[in-house]
Amino acid sequence: MKGVVLAGGLGTRLRPLTAVTNKHLLPVYDRPMIYYPIQTLVNAGIIDIMIVTGGNSAGDFLKLLGNGKAFGLKHLNYTYQEGEGGIAEALSLVEHFAAKEPVCVVLGDNIIEGNITVAVRSYRHQGGGAKIILKKVPDPHRFGVPELDGPKVLRIEEKPESPKSEYAVIGIYMYDGDVYDIIRTLEPSGRGELEITDVNNAYIKRDDMSWEELEGWWTDAGTFESLLRASNLVAETGANKIELKHAAEISANV
Repeated sequence: MKGVVLAGGLGTRLRPLTAVTNKHLLPVYDRPMIYYPIQTLVNAGIIDIMIVTGGNSAGDFLKLLGNGKAFGLKHLNYTYQEGEGGIAEALSLVEHFAAKEPVCVVLGDNIIEGNITVAVRSYRHQGGGAKIILKKVPDPHRFGVPELDGPKVLRIEEKPESPKSEYAVIGIYMYDGDVYDIIRTLEPSGRGELEITDVNNAYIKRDDMSWEELEGWWTDAGTFESLLRASNLVAETGANKIELKHAAEISANV
């Protein structure tokens, strides 16, 4: 399985901070935001990773991350998204990198306390299709919300007025090689973007979607409030800390 971190966009909700840098280069407590999703992948044994970025600060990712030495990696891949075409469009840019292998996609502003090792292992045994990760939240109407029937996902609604569950779809997704064919069928939403919720609902229509509940806390860091919350949570409890071993050793043991 290959890993993808989506770190493009303009970060308009964090202006004026993002007038001078990419959102994902901002600090979350003691590390740049982009460190956390990369660490999430490495902790799950995924060490072949591509960063999708954009805007005027794209070169700063290379200066900061290099080939991933800080994570025990030997190489990091990069690609560039022009403008804001949405999460699904950003994902389409990694088709050549994925080379028909499954991918684990992490949004660059998603921060978790623990790890996704169990979910990744479960998806590998699943043998195809898609998997989403869910978390119970007090305000599901702010997120994509799944309608569930036991282990089955019936549909995902984006920011519904009357949520059909207490769960939010967090920004970690796993897909097989069919995802790029699905993206090619999508039409832009009302905000002119290709939506990841439409990708997920396409897998649901195929009856090819599973889900896993995340243990520990989760937050994004895309607003001033959630950026502060993320920093406080990391300071108080830590987040996806890596053990003192090389990334290749983690991959071999997952």
